[in-house]
Amino acid sequence: MRGVCYRSSKFRHVYGKPASKEKCYDCVPITCSVHDNHFCAVNPHFIAVVTECAGGGAFLVIPIHQTGKLDPHYPRVCGHRGNVLDIKWSPFDDFVIASCSEDATVKIWDIPKHLLTRNITSARKELLGHARRVGLIEWHPTASNIIFSTGYDYKIMIWNLDTKEPVIQNPVKTISCHRDVILSMSFNTDGSLLATACRDRKIRLVDPRSGVILQVYRVK
Repeated sequence: MRGVCYRSSKFRHVYGKPASKEKCYDCVPITCSVHDNHFCAVNPHFIAVVTECAGGGAFLVIPIHQTGKLDPHYPRVCGHRGNVLDIKWSPFDDFVIASCSEDATVKIWDIPKHLLTRNITSARKELLGHARRVGLIEWHPTASNIIFSTGYDYKIMIWNLDTKEPVIQNPVKTISCHRDVILSMSFNTDGSLLATACRDRKIRLVDPRSGVILQVYRVK
């Protein structure tokens, strides 16, 4: 019987090294309320972190090179009436970020190019449509101003931000093929397919244009 040959990894002698204190972000009050969702997001200019905030939801936007100890009075992006559950930077504009919350809303924020000097309380857009808290948001990878949201009402809503109205109450499409909470969703590279992972232990491949389920995989 011949022996089995295993290929050794070329990274077997590579070890990680923690960054120096000067390159870390210190004293950032990270939230404990996002559960399994994203509590931070980064782009070439900023790092955004969902933070603890009394009386509503908020997150910090810190310039990527502004490391070290954070001022306890550092300005926040605040305006949600409930905890912020997810934040995502726009793939088309490094100064636009979306957030969703337990207050069942999605908000689109413009971040100033200069250093924040005061709290940002007014969002550029507010998206109203979900009946329960919104847990996930995802920008379309190729269509500018299109964002997807999913909530604890088991629905995926597609929003077109290319409108002058500051409050959008009607999504361009609602996908209602799930019967439980969606825990994750992700696009392929051109945005023609959307994959979702649901609490019913099923992974669904969805056509985002028609809302039709193309394939279902059950996770054992």
